[in-house]
Amino acid sequence: MNSLNHDLELLEGTEGLLAGIDEVGRGCLFGEVVTACVIMPLDDPIEGIRDSKKLSPKKREKLYDEILEKALAVGIGRVDVETIEEINIRQATRLAMKIAIENCRENLGEVDVPVTYLIDAESVDLDVRQISIKHGDDLSYSIGCASIVAKVFRDRLCVEWDEKYPGYDIWKNKGYGTQFHREALRNLGPTPLHRMSFLGKILNKDVK
Repeated sequence: MNSLNHDLELLEGTEGLLAGIDEVGRGCLFGEVVTACVIMPLDDPIEGIRDSKKLSPKKREKLYDEILEKALAVGIGRVDVETIEEINIRQATRLAMKIAIENCRENLGEVDVPVTYLIDAESVDLDVRQISIKHGDDLSYSIGCASIVAKVFRDRLCVEWDEKYPGYDIWKNKGYGTQFHREALRNLGPTPLHRMSFLGKILNKDVK
């Protein structure tokens, strides 16, 4: 479980704020990659924050509302399928993180203290103080909050995408390659929101 103490130790002896950044959708076959950058007050933590994948949907939704209520600033980054295909998923994820940070900084406004950006196992092409933390969504309270915000935001997009492209169970599988999703791809073919570079082995099974 992530730790507020971990974040407080990073700030020990300094003044400033911490921002957590995390992504959702990196390994999906379908849809955008989404990131969140969240700056939380550390003197009034929310109970139950952890990696969003380890929470039930109902718990995530509850925590999402609490995070947005308490956050000093939140930024969302979204990168579409066309860009993912053009620059590859890692670079698209880093771009989405950069967008999220820029949006968060804009929403925070002018502050007199520095912000340190904690990023889950990545780095971003921005001139900001940043720390990459492997398994950050498990270790860091701030990244855990970002993980929940990004997950709920993208899950809601998946419901909208499912209505637009029915038959693939996107509302349920969130774009990941479940057996049902793979079979639907073979039967129905890909949509404009499928990442074609991810589908080679799945679609090639038809040509036998």
